[in-house]
Amino acid sequence: MEFADVVRRRRMVRRYDADRPVPAQAVHRLLSHAVRAPSAGFAQGWAFLVLETADERERFWAATSPQPGARTRWLVNMRTAPLIIVPLSNKSAYLDRYAEADKGWTDRDEARWLVPYWHVDTGMATLLMLLTAVDEGLDGCFFGIPPQRLDAFREAFAVPAEYTPIGAVSVGYRAADHRSASLARGRRSLDEVVHRGTWGSTIEEAQASPGARNVADGG
Repeated sequence: MEFADVVRRRRMVRRYDADRPVPAQAVHRLLSHAVRAPSAGFAQGWAFLVLETADERERFWAATSPQPGARTRWLVNMRTAPLIIVPLSNKSAYLDRYAEADKGWTDRDEARWLVPYWHVDTGMATLLMLLTAVDEGLDGCFFGIPPQRLDAFREAFAVPAEYTPIGAVSVGYRAADHRSASLARGRRSLDEVVHRGTWGSTIEEAQASPGARNVADGG
């Protein structure tokens, strides 16, 4: 599939054909492409928990589902996914890597990190999985694990304390799926989100301002 088509066709799907498992070769490609993501210092501080059997998936939903009474309509359909992959980030891997001689941050001070790249890099790996799913004729959805269920998730799968799930990815073959009501908001146009050369105006507007002309004329 052409890359542009993969990007255009990607969407969050919340209902799958429960009778069609994801082929083992496709699972391998999802994971092989995920680890091709960039990472700060090539730290690669990520891990991926793969849940394929019915028992594994049921343990996941039992551990992570919101409390009764929460809005869970989407969850009923999401449970049809034949594959769940949980991407986890490891902050210690980055602090350790940047304490090495070629980086020199031996104090391991988190204040040096304006952005938590352990989460950013794991997120990029996750997007590669979502795009690979489309290229494989599959669909996926990235969704969060409720923070109050994090301890239950760790216990259910013996996840080490230094690993933090940034969310979870469901994967499978799309079944009849309702479109999210959020899509009614529409996609923001490039004109709304792109700032060329300066914030809040186009390059042409900036160059046409009186201040810009004065500078060009030598004051």
